[in-house]
Amino acid sequence: MADGSVQGLAHDKYEGVRGVFEANLSSGQDVGASFCAMMHGEVVVDLWGGWADPAKTRAWEKDTIVNVYSTTKTMAALTALLIADRGELDFDAPVARYWPEFAANGKADVKVSHLMSHSSGLSGWKEPITTEDIYDWEKVTSLLAAQAPYWEPGTASGYHALTQGYLVGEVIRRITGKTVGTVFREEIAEPIGADFHIGLPASEDHRVAELIPPPPGEALGDGEGSELLKNMAGNPGIDVSETKTRAWRGAEIPAAGGTGNARSVALCQSILSNGGAAGGKQIMSEAGCRKALEVQIDGIDLIFGTQARFGLGYGLSGGIVPLPGPNCLFWGGYGGSMVINDLDKGTTVAYAMNKMAGTTTGDVRGFSLAMTAWGAMAG
Repeated sequence: MADGSVQGLAHDKYEGVRGVFEANLSSGQDVGASFCAMMHGEVVVDLWGGWADPAKTRAWEKDTIVNVYSTTKTMAALTALLIADRGELDFDAPVARYWPEFAANGKADVKVSHLMSHSSGLSGWKEPITTEDIYDWEKVTSLLAAQAPYWEPGTASGYHALTQGYLVGEVIRRITGKTVGTVFREEIAEPIGADFHIGLPASEDHRVAELIPPPPGEALGDGEGSELLKNMAGNPGIDVSETKTRAWRGAEIPAAGGTGNARSVALCQSILSNGGAAGGKQIMSEAGCRKALEVQIDGIDLIFGTQARFGLGYGLSGGIVPLPGPNCLFWGGYGGSMVINDLDKGTTVAYAMNKMAGTTTGDVRGFSLAMTAWGAMAG
């Protein structure tokens, strides 16, 4: 339908989720959005609605996709977990085992686990870089390999907003000989039929919803902050309109440039909550999934100044975000997208939208939907 009304399914006891979703759209909190919940590999909620553009000329359709910023990190992490599950990657090994140039400037002992948990001390680039530079994989990874850490690796996290994807992605590339977007597509997305892309083909541009930036003064990097925060958010600065360009969409930016919707995010991430299986395929072992729950760092994040608990590539229960159980993996993206896996309950919930809030790891819209879904699951 082309009127922006809410479409999709919500099994009987999840009708309350539809109510919250519709309320977010009718109140204007959302312009266009999607929400999906899966339980033991089965889709129990799959909703979409609203508009794919701020002018409200294009309805948000079943196959509408959108840039989800840092929710993309969960796909890069999943890819690394898969490579590790096959025995090709050891998270406790030094990065330099796979990427010898990385040992420069005192980084010989930095572990792959430090990259996965935002604790490598490489939260940003010391050299000034431009937006165009982030489309140049060789340039940005070489700069990171050459530079000294901002703090002693392994001692604390400091959110690696853009750098993490290049760091983890380069390790994957050195091991497999393929880019992280290629490995993700060939080994995860295509086998399970998930419409998520790290590097979007031009043929899919017509399906992409237009992001609506946060209000002035609320965007990431606005206002006061530490030097580390200013470096992370300002070198290069974040320009939401860049996500409309072919250069951004086509580039592999594994920490921020992924394109998908709630259904595809949930399907990919349900691998972790469903014992390694999704779409009728066993992608990895259950032990390989639970590896992500191993606490790497627990303390005050040097960028955000708040309590952070990181496993291998994911935030864990016990940080500042309330999660439904002790064995949850989550992350979210700038503006509000998010995904939460509960490995004990076999559930995954995901939310993706185009109207951005000034938040980095999910916000009240996604969490209200998630909490309503969890309430129904427990009922």
